[in-house]
Order: sequence, then structure tokens, then C-alpha cells
Amino acid sequence: MTQQQDRWGLPLGIGAYLLWGGMPLFFPLLEPAGPLEIVAHRIVWSLLFCLVALTAMRQLGDFRTALRSPRLLGTFAVAAALIVVNWVVYVYAVLSDRVLDAALGYFINPIVTVLLGVLVLRERLRPVQWIAIGFGAASVVVLSTGLGGLPWISLTLALSFGLYGLVKNRVGRTVAALPGLAVETAVATPFALAYLLWLGSAGTFTGEGTGHALLLMSAGIVTALPLLLFGAAARRLPLSVVGMLQYLAPVLQFLVGLLVFGEHMPPARWAGFALVWVALILLTIDGVRQSRKAPRLGLG
Repeated sequence: MTQQQDRWGLPLGIGAYLLWGGMPLFFPLLEPAGPLEIVAHRIVWSLLFCLVALTAMRQLGDFRTALRSPRLLGTFAVAAALIVVNWVVYVYAVLSDRVLDAALGYFINPIVTVLLGVLVLRERLRPVQWIAIGFGAASVVVLSTGLGGLPWISLTLALSFGLYGLVKNRVGRTVAALPGLAVETAVATPFALAYLLWLGSAGTFTGEGTGHALLLMSAGIVTALPLLLFGAAARRLPLSVVGMLQYLAPVLQFLVGLLVFGEHMPPARWAGFALVWVALILLTIDGVRQSRKAPRLGLG
């Protein structure tokens, strides 16, 4: 690994998470299009952007190989369903002035990932991890009782993205990030196109001029660009640094919801967020300790 690669790793990673954290500022620009229409455009134009990027990076072969494999295609179809659910709920949260709920979902996500390791992969947790899960569960209870109902947006985002990560983990070493996203969007594109055609035939397709159409098309770039930056950063940075960077996006989303959109933060919501933050601090400290104990492997 060269010094140039090391030097670019952190800026690339920060750039990816800055884009993800700033997404709540982008989706309101696409109104009056609703969440389903926005996600349909996001899928279609993401596929086009991915195909252009794959051609430029000479990775079309990986894309075609994944499409020809029934096992990989089935796995990516499950991943596509999960990420579409995640996108729809996220865009709905942003457009309905619930960015804080979305941010909470991505704060909860690392806790859900740990829990899925126990339930699905039969992993054994360390005591600190169990305590962190307890704080996460307490947060859900506090928010549910204090705000009059389950934080369904937060839980849906955390569960869908946690399961998405679990599914992608099974193919992560087989298919790189960009070809993987291309396959996922290729699987979802027929449904997205059918929905957009239905909107057009029903006379409910959003038409706000050329500028609005270009913004809808740019959703593909907004979707794929941070993934490309993240993929480049992940190859240059230690896993512990990547793990620390993942909190940057929900922190920015939280600040956007609180300071830019002025969403209400009653005491129960502050308490729920505080419990989640304690859980994340515990997971981070435990992860850092374990990474220091792990043997260092040289790269060939």
C-alpha cells in the first residue's frame, strides 16, 4: 500500500459519509414527487450511472458474471428488496419532516447488526456487547412510551439496512461494491419502470419542467457516488477507522433535522438518543480493544 493510497483513504471515506449525511437536504428538492416515485427514479438512474461507471472502470465482466449466476442473482434480489424498503422509508421520513427518526435508525443500526450476529450467525457476544444491546432496547422502550408508539421509521431503517448488510456479507468477497449495486438496481429496475409507466398512463406522473427532471435523474449519481467513494476508502483504511466513520452520517442527519429543519426534540426523544449513544460508545470502545488484541497481518 503506497503513501498516496494512505493519504487518500480518509478524505474519500469522509466524502462518502458527508454525502450520505447530507441526503436529507437533497430529497426535498425532488418534491412534489412522492417517495415511491423518487425511489423509482433513483433505481433507474442508478443503474444507468453504474453501467457507465462499470464501462469506464472495465468491470462489466463482473456484472455479467453475477447476472449469469442463479445463486448470486437470488442473493442480490433479496438485497435489492431490502434496500428498496430502506430507500422508500428513508425518503418518506425526509419528506414528512422526520429526519431525526431516520438518523436514530442509523444510530441503532450497529446495535441491530450485533444482534443479527447472535440470532442468524450464532455468534457469541462479549459482556460489553450485551450491555450495549440492553441500552439499545431501553432506548426503544423510552421512545415508545414517551412518544406514544413504536419508532417504526427508525426500527424499519435499522432492520432493513442491518439485514441488507448481512445479505451483502455473503457475496461481498465474490462481487465488488459497484457491480453488486448494478445487479441490485438491475433486478429492481423492471418494477421501477413499470411504476413510472403506470404513473404516466394514470396522468399522475410528476412533471415540473426540465430542471426538475434533471434533479430526478441526478438521484442516480447521488446514490452511486458515495458508494464509489466508500469502496475506494474501505480498501485504503483499517476496518476500525471505517467503523468510526460510519457514525458521521447519522450525526450529520441529526444536525440537519435539528438545526436546519427545526424538528421537535421533546425530553423523551433526547433520552432515547442518549441511551443509543451510550450503547454506541460501549460498542466502539469494545471494538477498539478487540482490534488491538487481534494479530496484525501483513499484506502481500
